[in-house]
Amino acid sequence: MPEAFEQDYPLQQLKQVTKSLNSGQFVQVRRMLAKTAPCDTALLLESSPHKIRRLLWQLVDPDVQGDVLEELSEDVRLGIIAQMEPEHIAAATEDMGHDDLGEVLRSLPDTVYKDVVSAMDIQDRERATQALSYQERSAGALMNTDTVTIRPDVTLDVVLRYIRLRGELPEGTDDLYVVDKHNCFIGALSLSTLLTNPPEKIVRDLMDEDCESIPISMDESEVAQLFERHNWISAPVVDDNDQLLGRVTIDDIVDVIREDAEHSLLGLAGLDDEEDTFAPVLKSSKKRSVWLGVNLLTALAAAFVASFFEGTLDVLPILAVLNGIVPSMGGVAGSQSLTLVIRGIAVGHINQTNQRFLMMKELAIGALNGILWSLLIAGVIALWQWDFMLGGVLAFAMFMNLVVAGVAGASIPIILKRMNIDPALAGSVVLTTVTDIVGIFAFLGTATWLLV
Repeated sequence: MPEAFEQDYPLQQLKQVTKSLNSGQFVQVRRMLAKTAPCDTALLLESSPHKIRRLLWQLVDPDVQGDVLEELSEDVRLGIIAQMEPEHIAAATEDMGHDDLGEVLRSLPDTVYKDVVSAMDIQDRERATQALSYQERSAGALMNTDTVTIRPDVTLDVVLRYIRLRGELPEGTDDLYVVDKHNCFIGALSLSTLLTNPPEKIVRDLMDEDCESIPISMDESEVAQLFERHNWISAPVVDDNDQLLGRVTIDDIVDVIREDAEHSLLGLAGLDDEEDTFAPVLKSSKKRSVWLGVNLLTALAAAFVASFFEGTLDVLPILAVLNGIVPSMGGVAGSQSLTLVIRGIAVGHINQTNQRFLMMKELAIGALNGILWSLLIAGVIALWQWDFMLGGVLAFAMFMNLVVAGVAGASIPIILKRMNIDPALAGSVVLTTVTDIVGIFAFLGTATWLLV
């Protein structure tokens, strides 16, 4: 494989693959994919248009298809699985880890899932049932059951001989978990401690009894926060009786953090974080139309409020020119607060003890910005139109809307979270409605009262 091909992945590889496919050199493409890591193959598939993706998947070695499926985003994975037979899906998931198996099976439609499970052998069917028994987006769904456990009353020499007999350790192993005869978690022995102490030492004397375990039902975002706070590489997962069930590793946490970031970013635009970039036009249009429809309803609500002041606009046409300024400034100010609060909720910074302080802070920021920008706009309008009363009306409306926008931007995500509604998806729509209606009503209502 040429050096430039490796360095400029995926752009150079995509160009080479596309060129080879267009030339009918399918054997060459198959050889290229055979030398490519599963994660890079997944990235190549996600970066390819729909038709090329179908051809590429047919050229991927069946022995590594399961590894590639693990790396794909949900929307792309579903599109690829749709062209696979149930027995092929069952074969691809045969060697998957507990967490990846559950993720793949959860993404399948019910009819396909039943066919896939029917095509599995008894052992894989039991693994599938266990993987799906845990709640989605929980520690149980994240964990892998491939752990190394030891007893507290053995020497380090016994542990070392046991590891040699195993031949290898699970990927990402930094701790060996200490359990009693009932498989209850009681501590952890790090590999560094194992290797740097005399072999006659007893595990109980060296293990970390304060090692924190993760409840099986804990939300994955909370698990990610623990990993970030404690700089963990892996952590044990236990049930309500402290029975060791598995472990969560840092590679899964990286995926959670990335997905949460993408969800917050794309959610503000009303987009699904799992949406396929190269999905068919009709499929993408259907997903985006939902939020466009919601936005249209909010715009109609603002227009309905403005319709009450048609007489005012007829008398003072300049108000129609200036009417968009106040809602626009409120929308920007509210979006700043909204984004900050959504981020705070996502990383666990905001809770019931500091919500009141946050509200007062955003109220103060809104009032300060309101005074600053209302005085500025009042001066501009007074000099432009030689109408100090009009400048005062616009200044008052802007002050009111910036204050409301700050409070709304901080409170809307918190309220939506309490209602179990995703703030990243619905927050911006609700905020836009509030700032548009308040801005229009404050400006045109005050103008009707004082100027007409």
